[in-house]
Amino acid sequence: MRTVRLDRDAFVSAVQENRDNHRAVFEEALQGYRDRWIVELERRLRDVRRGRDINQSFRLPEPEDHTDDYDRVLTMARMSVDGIVELSEDEFAMYVMDQWSWKGNFTRTTTMYTGVRR
Repeated sequence: MRTVRLDRDAFVSAVQENRDNHRAVFEEALQGYRDRWIVELERRLRDVRRGRDINQSFRLPEPEDHTDDYDRVLTMARMSVDGIVELSEDEFAMYVMDQWSWKGNFTRTTTMYTGVRR
């Protein structure tokens, strides 16, 4: 099967659910990211005050927000004059199954800060 035709409302509902889940995971990971930075900065501040050697290099991968990807698709679908949405296999995988090209990296990064693999 190369393409599939879906009811627009069902499609919008599936993408909206994926978007809301993505946003919630991102926001939780962003809070975890900020918390990790605070812990690390406070530790380094203690080291400075104690006269210890300071490692000036510090890097944490920042959680990526792809909410705009979902919003673009949702806006397109909602503005469509057709009641049916036709998707390719790849589009169906991204929009409905939530299998985006960036999903693996997003999951690895957010898991660092949430402790939950989704």
